[in-house]
Amino acid sequence: MGIIDEAGLVRKGEELDQEKVVEFLNDSIPGLKGEIEIKQFPGGFSNLTYLVKSGDYEMVLRRPPFGKKARTAHDMSREYRILKALKPQFPCAPEVLVYSEDESVMGAPFYVMERVKGIILRKTIPDGVSISPSDAGRLCENLVSLHSKLHKVDYIAAGLENFGKPEGYVFRQVDGWSKRYIAARTPDAPDFEKVMQWLHDKIQKDSSNPGVIHGDYKFDNVVLNPENPLEIIGVLDWEMATIGDPLMDLGSSLAYWVNRDDPQNLQMIKQLCTTEEGMLSRKEIIKLYGDMSGVNVENFDFYYCFGLFRLAVIAQQIYYRFFHGQTADKRFAMLIHAVKILESTALDLIEKSEI
Repeated sequence: MGIIDEAGLVRKGEELDQEKVVEFLNDSIPGLKGEIEIKQFPGGFSNLTYLVKSGDYEMVLRRPPFGKKARTAHDMSREYRILKALKPQFPCAPEVLVYSEDESVMGAPFYVMERVKGIILRKTIPDGVSISPSDAGRLCENLVSLHSKLHKVDYIAAGLENFGKPEGYVFRQVDGWSKRYIAARTPDAPDFEKVMQWLHDKIQKDSSNPGVIHGDYKFDNVVLNPENPLEIIGVLDWEMATIGDPLMDLGSSLAYWVNRDDPQNLQMIKQLCTTEEGMLSRKEIIKLYGDMSGVNVENFDFYYCFGLFRLAVIAQQIYYRFFHGQTADKRFAMLIHAVKILESTALDLIEKSEI
């Protein structure tokens, strides 16, 4: 296996109409040369991502998952417009090429962007990629620095002032994700009542400096330069991006961050390589972000607890589809265990919190 993510065969049930897609691309993107080949990137629980090759030129096609919820739950237009507006001020945003709502092509809206080709870190550092403990620390610093830079983008100058409502953002997030969890709860899921009540009781004031927030900023959504793995050259998966409170964004990111000394139950649901030697801890990440951004992080327990809860809701929503037979993807069956572990982690945080 190489150090660059490779696409493979398209999964059964997620095939595209090759003839229609090729016709659309040739009509919409000037200068394509050579036969067009379509493959699919593995993994992911949300939008589907395909590799489209025209000769040596590589593009990525993003579309919602198949199924009855696709059109309402996955806004391709919004993701495309955010990226198009953000690219001039945030170079790590991918270059988008074309968007379409023509359902005759594949039955759903979709967009195409240039491929940002590089290394993506997941559970472990890939063979062939050398990252020493000191390098790991610097990579964490670069990750946090880029996150802070995103939050400082002048979103009004970028034309994104209508992509979110900073006023009341924190309350709407807590209230909205609470309602989503209740709607997606299955008989085997924990109730999360204490966590939801604590978040409502401890609501923090809206940020005085709202910004562009990614919504899913983590190692497997950033692309590293193959020639210098400490350099981040791209940020992917902007479907949850909006204008809001940067600390809510950081809290959501750190919900994925497992420390080397975390309890065994958290280690079991680790998805990223954050336990590698030299990687910063959550506490170190929080302090570093505060130092870089100038934002007060002293009440961060609230934001981290929100991140854990939000991640649990996302996992539960996906598990709900499996539980009710809306998908046969067996990966989703295990998500109920993650939901329970995330509730346990949030309850432990609440018990120890001093805010």
